[in-house]
Amino acid sequence: MELQKLSNGNHHHDAAVSVEGGVPPEKEKFQQNSDGSKRPQFTDFEGKTSFGMSVFNLSNAIMGSGILGLSYAMSNTGIILFLILLTCIACLSCYSIHLLLRSAGVVGIRAYEQLGLRAFGHPGKILAAVIITLHNIGAMSSYLFIVKYELPLVIQAFLENPHSNWFMNGNYLIIIVTVCIILPLAMMKHLGYLGYTSGFSLSCMVFFLSVIYKRFNIACPLEVFGNYSVSTAVPEDTCTAKLFTINQETAYTIPILAFAFVCHPEVLPIYTELSNPTKRRMQNIGNVSILGMFLMYFFTAIFGYLTFYENTEAELLHTYSKVDLLDTLILCVRLAVLVAVTLTVPVVLFPIRRALLQLLFPGKPFHWIRHIAIAVCLLFAVNLLVIFVPNIRDIFGITGATTAPSLIFILPGLFYIRIIPTDQEPMTSRPKIQAACFTALGFIFMTMSLTFIGLDWMSGEERRLGGH
Repeated sequence: MELQKLSNGNHHHDAAVSVEGGVPPEKEKFQQNSDGSKRPQFTDFEGKTSFGMSVFNLSNAIMGSGILGLSYAMSNTGIILFLILLTCIACLSCYSIHLLLRSAGVVGIRAYEQLGLRAFGHPGKILAAVIITLHNIGAMSSYLFIVKYELPLVIQAFLENPHSNWFMNGNYLIIIVTVCIILPLAMMKHLGYLGYTSGFSLSCMVFFLSVIYKRFNIACPLEVFGNYSVSTAVPEDTCTAKLFTINQETAYTIPILAFAFVCHPEVLPIYTELSNPTKRRMQNIGNVSILGMFLMYFFTAIFGYLTFYENTEAELLHTYSKVDLLDTLILCVRLAVLVAVTLTVPVVLFPIRRALLQLLFPGKPFHWIRHIAIAVCLLFAVNLLVIFVPNIRDIFGITGATTAPSLIFILPGLFYIRIIPTDQEPMTSRPKIQAACFTALGFIFMTMSLTFIGLDWMSGEERRLGGH
């Protein structure tokens, strides 16, 4: 549903009209130019989305597969350090939305790529489109990795002797799911048709909070014995929660958290369709959405961690396989998550296709052959990635360490510095200095994360398989 706004953004430069002789009242509250010398451009329709529905849309944009990796992140940082990092990323995401809204308010633009065009010309537009494309390809890969790992476990629960069957192979299953479900949905002309499936997928992800209940049903310590956990003599600290810890796996924490809060390409399209659209109202929507996801992320992470402690795997649902493959509640959670991620893949594909169409075929009218061919090529590439790369955590270590900081920290700060006029805010003003520090912080996060992840790769230590 949130990306329905993006599909409308495809033609914002065609549908925009110059407002002459004054700005209509309903538009005046949307985006204003401070100097009055040049009127911003606006779309030819008035936003009618309510505050509550906009919060739902933005929350849907934030929610993703990142929630499955948060307990793993907490197991490698400790509860206190994880809470500090989660709070910092959430607050910085709110500030990033503020920078985007201020930049858009000056020039009347409602698409992330077009801010890049205004700030840095055509190279800026290409850079923003490429980063969004790479990030969404990473998101699509994470969803299909979950299908690859979880769907065989669901099938196994219904079969007596499943190991010898070909349909227990996750690689075959993701191809079947892609061809039968994802591709037909991705071939739709308008993203609006996927609104109901997107809303249903968010409801399924909320069901993931069942891990809170399982915390009180699974005893610790546990040891795998068949399909059941058996208490054995283990070190005393195995079932002790760590408040603060740092190890080699901690390098993945910031990328996982940053990836979990990326929603910024959807902020401006949601702003455009908001009823009574003011900057303060949209900022409040962003704050409420991020606060809601912050609470959901924290409860999911801490109860998942307090269930398995140091045995938490990179994909939380996979950890429950150690306990009981036939557990009814976890089976229902698996099915809900599988439905959610499968229905989200075509939604994520639409902005990638839009960015590619703008880069490769600018100004061209809609054509079914291009529309379908790009979808087929993207899905083919993502399937190859998921099949041949064995560990999703490494992929998302890179994706979360590069594209996520770029979308949250680096680009919004650079857009603000370049777009806000110097006569309004000189480079020595506090807002511009803050934006510059914000951008520098993004580069620091990116450099540190990539460095530690690279060291982890070069160490050659055996890593547990799992999903992000």
